[in-house]
Parts: sequence; structure tokens; C-alpha cells
Amino acid sequence: MPRAVSITGNDLTLRQFCSVVFDYAPVRLAPSASARMQRAHALVQSLAEGKAAVYGVNTGFGKLSDSHIGRQNISQLQLNLVRSHACGVGDPLSEAETRGMMLCRGNVLAKGYSGTRPEVVVLLLEMLNRGIHPVIPSQGSVGASGDLAPLAHLALVVLGEGEACCDGKLMSGRLALKKHHLDPLRLQPKEGISLLNGTQGMLSVGAVALSMAESLVDTADVAAALSLDALKGTPTAFDARIQRLRPYPGQALSASHLRRLNAGSEIRHSHLHCAKVQDAYSLRCAPQVHGAIRDVLTFARRTFAIELNAATDNPLVFTEEREVLSGGNFHGQPLALALDFMGIALTELASIAERRIERLINPEYGDLPPFLTVDPGLNSGFMMLQVTAAALTSECKVWAHPASVDSIPTSGNREDHVSMGMGAALKLKRIVENLKHVLAIELLGAAQGIDFLAPLKPGRGAQKAYDLVRSVSSRLDQDRSLAADIQRVCDLIAQGRFSKILNPSGRSKTSI
Repeated sequence: MPRAVSITGNDLTLRQFCSVVFDYAPVRLAPSASARMQRAHALVQSLAEGKAAVYGVNTGFGKLSDSHIGRQNISQLQLNLVRSHACGVGDPLSEAETRGMMLCRGNVLAKGYSGTRPEVVVLLLEMLNRGIHPVIPSQGSVGASGDLAPLAHLALVVLGEGEACCDGKLMSGRLALKKHHLDPLRLQPKEGISLLNGTQGMLSVGAVALSMAESLVDTADVAAALSLDALKGTPTAFDARIQRLRPYPGQALSASHLRRLNAGSEIRHSHLHCAKVQDAYSLRCAPQVHGAIRDVLTFARRTFAIELNAATDNPLVFTEEREVLSGGNFHGQPLALALDFMGIALTELASIAERRIERLINPEYGDLPPFLTVDPGLNSGFMMLQVTAAALTSECKVWAHPASVDSIPTSGNREDHVSMGMGAALKLKRIVENLKHVLAIELLGAAQGIDFLAPLKPGRGAQKAYDLVRSVSSRLDQDRSLAADIQRVCDLIAQGRFSKILNPSGRSKTSI
């Protein structure tokens, strides 16, 4: 059982996020956070009993914020807010993304600036620990005031409404709570809006994508090394002296990986004195391209790490000053830009991998037979795999168009500029999925190329990649459908098996 995670609202890490989301580490609310929450809630209660209008406590919301709500209707106000905002559509978020939302929302409330009772967070965390996962439609958020619709669907289950996946079955939120002897929450002042206001939808989808992206950029280094040997390329361009003259951290790391992967290559030794001096950019510039993508992921990781422990509610409750201040921390622009940047970067990773696939199958570029087949003409070999990779890469290019440059005013033009951050996150998710398949195709093609150079062997690290491919896909001697082979290699990529060739511990030097 993974180590339990204690949340305070101030020090949740991306590594802990992954432990809870993927490894089901138990979570609890820290006593210090509970005490802060109680103090903030007491202030909200006292304001709710007064006559002064306080946004989110005794007023309407958005364009309706000028409407004053009487004391007798404050609880109903919060309930109505959750119900009315739960209008998302589209495919549900994955279990991992849903767990991430629950954890992140609980951590924000634990910070103590939302004015909710500790019981709200305790129930969220108990749902996490017992595997009660709200069904959250993925579409319907414009990224300000945060991810309102997705978070409303999460909140419905906390109230014993909506739908949840529990014990492998779809059921009502009320039944899911009842099965685990949990009581639905009855909302008190400000608790409805506190459950809804924030960026935890786009943050969770982005953080889950980042955890895979780290593995994918390592996998791309592995695939490039195998392709380099299959194409009888030279690792000269990866020399550390070259990298030191342009000292980007990501470039240096990818070059180091490629040197290590190709070390000891019998194929390289066989053509040391050939006339070819330089390789095509998709091989020679792999450190510069892969490394730039690594540096983008570092930027995104830094952004996500800040957002994990940021107060993104509105209004915010400051107990020492006894003030409730309205602001805009729910606006998703910092995340939207990082998510779009990630999507652009990972599309470039697919693009350069697809070019290496083309070089593997095209006899104009090397000594390999046309389309990597023994009897071209009778057999088409890997012809259509490159077509598939081209289709996937082209889709990525469409999805790489930034969502964060768009804005449609909402809420009667009160919310006149929005981030579209959730749109950026959902596009990124699709790019990551396509990239996995493009890299799987490159690995299959490179392994087939290595077969034609036998008995010479590739570099020691590249040989491990070859063996891993061949553990799930046999050499193609006669045409067969390779769809299942692509998926099996893709599954190995998703499990981090190729990344582990570089990092046997299972964690990249730049891992979250």
C-alpha cells in the first residue's frame, strides 16, 4: 500500500498527486488544515447572519450577484447553484482525471480560504479512499469562473445526487454513498460555490497528461536511437561538446540518452568509414527537438505545481482581517497557456517521429528494402503504417491550435473574458493518445529495419528496445494486419516499459 498523503492545502506535490490518482494512496485531512477551515467557516457563518451583502454567501451569482438572498433561503441558494451548474455534456472524464479533480478540490478547500467546514473535505477524501468516483461529463467548461460545470457534477455526488462509478458499477450518488455508509452533505453558507469555483478540472486532466508525456519523451529518445541504428546513422551529432555550446537542459539530457542507447553498436562500427558525414534533421537534430519538448514540460510542471496549492475559490475568506474579498483566482489563463504549449510541443514530437518512420520505409534514404518488406510488390509491408502515422500526426496539428487565444463572454457579459483552459486540456489529452501510437509505429518500423541488418546488433540500450518490441510483435516476413501489433507496443509505452530502459527505477530525471 502506498504511503498515505496528508493534505494541508499548501504542500501537495505532483508526485503525491500521481500516488493518489494512479496508485490509490489513501488521503487524509491534516489537523492543522481542519483548524484553519473551522475558523474561516465561523467567519462565513457570522456574515451570513448579518445584513451586509457578501457575494457567494447571501447574493446571487455572476450577473445575478446584485440579488440579495434572505437567511431562510441561503442553504437552498447553494443547492440550487450546484444543481443548475451541473449541465455538462460529452464523454465522462477518466477515473484518473476524476480522482485528480477530487484530490485537487479537497486540497484547495483545505487551504482554509474558502469558508467551508472540514466535513466537506473529509467526505471528498473518504469518497476517494473508497473508490466512489462521480461521473463527470468532460465538456461544458470555459475555464472561468473555473471549471464550473465539471465541478458541479462532482459536487452533486457529494450531495447524494448525480451519478457515480462505485465497485465497478454505475449507480446514483445517493446509493454509492449509502453502500459505503457515508451521509450526503447538506450545504451551509458558501459551500456550494466553494465546491464549484476553481481550475481543478483542467488541472487534473493536464497533470494526468503530463505524467504520460514525461514517459513519452523518454520513449521518443529510445525510438530515435533504434531508428538511428536501423538507418545506419551516426551519433556524432550527440557529442556532449556540441550540447555544451547551447546549454538547454532538455537538449543535454536527450543527447545523453541517445549516446547511452547507441553505445556499443555493431551496426555503427560496420560503417564508421563510409562517405556519409551528416544525417537528416529528424535523426541529427533529435536532441534539439526532443530537448525543447522536455523544457516545455518543465515549464508546465512548474505551473501545475503552483496551481495544486493555489486558492482558486471566489470570494476568498481572510480570517485574520475578517474580510471576504472577491477576485479572479479562478481564471484558468496560466493553465490554459501551459496546456496549449504542451499540446504544441507533443505535436512536434509526433511530427519528427513520423519523419523517421518515412525514412525507414523509403528506399531512397538508405539500404533498407522498400517498405521494410522481403518481397516488395507482392507485399506492402509497412506502407500503411506510415500512412497511419501521418494521419495521426496531422490530427495532432489540428488539435495543437491554441484554445487559450479564444474567448466567448458568458453570464450576461459579466464574465467577459474566459480562458478556454478545459478545451486546451481535452485537446492535449487527444494529442497524447495519438503520440503514443505514432511512437509505437516508429518502434515497430525500427525493429523491422534492425532485422534486415542482422547479424549486426544495435547499441546496447537500443537492443533492449528491440527485444521489448519483439516480445509482443514478431518480424514481418509476409503481410498481415499490424493493428494488434501497434496496440500491443502502444500498451508497453503506456506502461512505461521503454522509458524504463533509460530509467530502471521507473522515474525520469524530470519526472513529476
